[in-house]
Amino acid sequence: MALTDLLHTLSQKIPTPLVAGGAKLLFGLPVSVKQRLGTPQTVEGNELGIDSQITLLLLGLQGVDGLSGARDVAFSRVSLNKLGQAVGTGAGPTVGARGLMVDGAAGPLPARLYTPAGLEAGSPLVVFFHGGGFVLGDLDSHDAPCRYIADRARVRVLSVDYRLAPEAIFPAAADDAVAATKWALEHADQLGADPARVAVSGDSAGGNLAAVAARELSLEGGAQPAFSLLFYPVTGADPGNRSRDTFAEGYFLTKADIEWFRQIYTPEPGQDTDPKFDVRHADSLGGIGRTHVVVAGFDPLRDEGAAYAQRLRDAGVDATTQLAPGSLHGFINSVGVSADARVEVDAALDVLRDGLAKRS
Repeated sequence: MALTDLLHTLSQKIPTPLVAGGAKLLFGLPVSVKQRLGTPQTVEGNELGIDSQITLLLLGLQGVDGLSGARDVAFSRVSLNKLGQAVGTGAGPTVGARGLMVDGAAGPLPARLYTPAGLEAGSPLVVFFHGGGFVLGDLDSHDAPCRYIADRARVRVLSVDYRLAPEAIFPAAADDAVAATKWALEHADQLGADPARVAVSGDSAGGNLAAVAARELSLEGGAQPAFSLLFYPVTGADPGNRSRDTFAEGYFLTKADIEWFRQIYTPEPGQDTDPKFDVRHADSLGGIGRTHVVVAGFDPLRDEGAAYAQRLRDAGVDATTQLAPGSLHGFINSVGVSADARVEVDAALDVLRDGLAKRS
């Protein structure tokens, strides 16, 4: 057995609470100690944050060299969930959660509604789509960021468990996102939220789905999200996306991971250029509501996220970009242990709260 295979096997056998405890210990060390453990890097003027350095150290200790693991779907799904639980433990401890079903494009979908303690009826609602390359992730893998968003922004969060590839290939996830967002807009008051203050959000693949839902509903001309908060979204490959090559490997998400996910989700010719996936190059972006795009400084998806925000601005959309300069792809999952991650997420949530504030 190769060393990498052995490390992957061992990482699956280590109890999650033990991994979580180790993560809290590492991230909780004094900065002076973490600086000695980490490996400083500066790329294109951005310095890799100390918590990002510790993240890479932790991933190395677990034998994780990318989101897709050993190119095995089942293994990678387990790995992502374990990792999310390890670095998310303790986020939003007073936030309540209950399961429910929402409309998908082909039938009901499991979902989870997060409500901060003491939050009054009529709050904003954030419809959240988890990341994972359209192949990995579920309600549990992104439980921590949903709890954190609900707690910090004082909003209700509806996390949607959309269909994944390869069991359901493109456009299943995109169509589910549209259907679930429409359901949320129609049932916001029943969820205790204000129908006029519904936002869509997501990270990575989930950011893509949130962007797609916002665009599709704007084209339909009916009710649509008032705000989109996209964390390091997939928006469309382009030769100008230098970051895919600059951070091709060694920074958690790899260029090979991106291609592996693309081949699984969009296996048929033409699917990866369809605007329900390649949203950056879609026509008719002008009707989309206020959008805030967060990109990470050490992420192969950095350039396409920033380019999508610029496309929106060119189309007349009120769109802003936030650079988390020292962060890696996936940093919102580490809000349970990383102070650096919380700083960046808090900044994004300040924009969200302002965008969804009641106007007299």
